[in-house]
Amino acid sequence: MTAIKRALISVSDKKGIVKFASALNDAGIEIISTGGTFSKLKNANIDIKDVSSVTNFPEILDGRVKTLHPKIHGGLLNVRSNKDHQKTISEQEIENIDLLVVNLYPFEDTIKNKSDYKTCIENIDIGGPAMIRAAAKNHESVAVIVDPDDYDEIINEMNNNDLSLTKETLKKLAFKAFARTAAYDSIISNWMSNEMDIPLGKYKSIGGIEHQNLRYGENPHQKAKFYNDGSNVCGLITANQIQGKGLSYNNINDTNAAFELVSEFDPSLKSAVAIIKHANPCGVAIGDNLSSTYKKALRCDSVSAFGSIIALNKELDSETAKEISKIFTEVIIAPSINDEAKNILSSKKNLRVLITGGLANPEKSDVMIKSVAGGFLTQTKDNITVDKENLKVVTKRQPSEQELDDLLFAFKVAKHVKSNAIVYAKNGSTVGIGAGQMNRLDSSRIAARKSDDAAKMINLEEPLAVGSVVASDAFFPFADGLIAAADAGVTAIIQPGGSIRDDEVIEAANNAGLAMLFTGIRHFNH
Repeated sequence: MTAIKRALISVSDKKGIVKFASALNDAGIEIISTGGTFSKLKNANIDIKDVSSVTNFPEILDGRVKTLHPKIHGGLLNVRSNKDHQKTISEQEIENIDLLVVNLYPFEDTIKNKSDYKTCIENIDIGGPAMIRAAAKNHESVAVIVDPDDYDEIINEMNNNDLSLTKETLKKLAFKAFARTAAYDSIISNWMSNEMDIPLGKYKSIGGIEHQNLRYGENPHQKAKFYNDGSNVCGLITANQIQGKGLSYNNINDTNAAFELVSEFDPSLKSAVAIIKHANPCGVAIGDNLSSTYKKALRCDSVSAFGSIIALNKELDSETAKEISKIFTEVIIAPSINDEAKNILSSKKNLRVLITGGLANPEKSDVMIKSVAGGFLTQTKDNITVDKENLKVVTKRQPSEQELDDLLFAFKVAKHVKSNAIVYAKNGSTVGIGAGQMNRLDSSRIAARKSDDAAKMINLEEPLAVGSVVASDAFFPFADGLIAAADAGVTAIIQPGGSIRDDEVIEAANNAGLAMLFTGIRHFNH
């Protein structure tokens, strides 16, 4: 590009702007500006012109219109090598704008602060995105900066290049500019989608702002970043990491799975602990206090728990911290932590401890996204909660109250296990989990074998699954999976029902003396 002679600066985030504008001033570059930016730079004794003095038109409509003017957009959009363009801007007395520095009204902060609808609407930037897109389109001749983190690099390049920037830099700046306006519009669109309760419209936009540059993706040769989509739901995006090394893609994916699972359980009723490995629970329990509940969860599969993620639905206390610190753990996530627990865990330098400030809302209608070749799939979150009113007893035997409580607990856990999912539970704790198998019979057998292994670890003579209940995330297509569970020692079963062989499965349950309940709700989790 030719040397930069004229710049327009209009920023909401004023971090570093005085230093940057001073450098432009020192280089003899003319600066024009608007509103609050103009005042800040003027007060810093920077030579600057107000946009209104350029357009000869005042800001109107409470500042909604100030840069939407031909003398601004003509200065940004004219093609320097086009003779007709140059003739037009000369006739209209329009001067080139070679550098645009704009960042947008903080819409993300507005919704984060739970502002009312009218306030959110007023914080939608119009002139900023219009100028950014204009400058980015004409990036062969115009530099556009939307990120304060780029100021120093741009000044250095200008100083080393006769106040010019390379084509590669101009392209990179334009790419970031278009990505920024796209993310900005996506956040607005998704906020309105949520306000109107229309999670899946004809057009679906995905956008975000870098929240964290991750160590790597699923494998060390894959790159990964964590983006904030502006929704500000309580969880990983609000978590404060108080200790430990950086997070990887897998850490975040697994930690989110754990946190969403424990968020299903009301902390005012029960303590809940979920131990997760590769996005699957290897032990989940509810109880009267965290320490004993953790021990119950760990007992289910203490081998898989090595190097796991542990999520808690209550404040992490010292007793629980002592128990957790006995084995190698990758991540602990909890709503809060007391000082004594913090001190206990501080000796584990690599252990990541994340404090969220609250629990996720399991009933919120979030949209889940998965990329596929050439596009992406979206679906609303599986936020259905099954309670006693949803259940239908289909066998001769009714479940006991304890069985019923365990059945509901197991079915809630099964929602978070990869399909085909089988969960054995007893006394508010999982005692065997079969996940991600190609058929339900294998999941039943694996879960039963794990209950046997767990019993041997603590020197019990019979498998933990004996006297337990079992939950299946989908119907039993054949009676074999149910029979395998009966052979493992279960006394009651919960499943969605709906198979063409339901009568056969019910008969098998009756023959085994089991109680079986249908929910009418399936919980596939792929």
